[in-house]
Amino acid sequence: MQLFLFIVGLVALVAGAELLVRGASRLALSFGVSPLVVGLTVVAFGTSAPEVAVSIGAALDGRSDIAVGNVVGSNIFNVLFILGVSALITPLIVDTQIIRQEIPIMIGASALLAALGLDGSLSWFDCGLLLILLVAYTVFLIWQSRRITASAAPAPADPKEPSAHWLKLVILIVAGLGLLIAGSHWLVGAAIAFAKTLGVSDLVVGLTIVAAGTSMPEVATSITAALRGQRDIAIGNVIGSNIFNILGCLGLTGLVSANGLQIAPSLLNFDLWVMIATAFACVPICLSGREIARWEGVLFLGYYAAYATYLILAAQAHDALPAMSFVMLGFVLPITVVTLAVVALRQPAARTPQ
Repeated sequence: MQLFLFIVGLVALVAGAELLVRGASRLALSFGVSPLVVGLTVVAFGTSAPEVAVSIGAALDGRSDIAVGNVVGSNIFNVLFILGVSALITPLIVDTQIIRQEIPIMIGASALLAALGLDGSLSWFDCGLLLILLVAYTVFLIWQSRRITASAAPAPADPKEPSAHWLKLVILIVAGLGLLIAGSHWLVGAAIAFAKTLGVSDLVVGLTIVAAGTSMPEVATSITAALRGQRDIAIGNVIGSNIFNILGCLGLTGLVSANGLQIAPSLLNFDLWVMIATAFACVPICLSGREIARWEGVLFLGYYAAYATYLILAAQAHDALPAMSFVMLGFVLPITVVTLAVVALRQPAARTPQ
């Protein structure tokens, strides 16, 4: 039965992603909003709905490790795995706005989470602050998009485009989101059942099985967008989802929880810093020729494989690993060295006029 639900969940995710990308991209053109902004908001927030549902449910059950681990693991998975796979399908051209604005905001949100969690918990005040920042970010994006659209030459109105056309696109988006959420629910439920049979901890389940499962909508959406040539949505979905996961998912989860969210020591000592390192890794990768090439996608996938392998090997004693510092140096330092090497190798391409 669990295997059946797992397969049905994957099918629902693929179908939902197709509907969501098709509806969102066409709706963006209808309203004169750039696909990048749609990817950063509507698509990113929508595909993060499973993270919200799972984290809130876990927090209400008193399982903060799953709630927080889900977000941290999802953000690591989004950057390393989803961008890696999407870049393998087709090299991803990185919009200037992503480099100058969204990636720094993602890094800032990641660093803020680490700073707020240094005391071992996220209080109601901390979570309220995260939500306020999310609202401010969303309002800023909408204002910025409208200002850019207003400064451009207005497109002539098409009398053959009635409001029913927009309603159809909204229905496509809602149907896509519904399939994504349902598919993710079935897939995560089956995956957790598999993980429990292996006897791993809540934190490891949250960082791996649940994180990957709730990120399946992002996987399906970004891959579908890459296949359809909607590269802005493919990248914007990942960056926007990471920002929303920290500011929105943890903000909402902490506010509905009775005592805020507790953060496990191992998460503070290792996984949070891996999340920050992967966010920083986006900077030189995207600056090198303003694209994520296929070989860089392979590099990201290799990093995620190393991280997941470490978690699996350490699952039996994750909270008291004496080799934690060694793993940090063995994982984070190579990311820094390789990404800096990328910048050096791709400097000529980066200076080429676009």
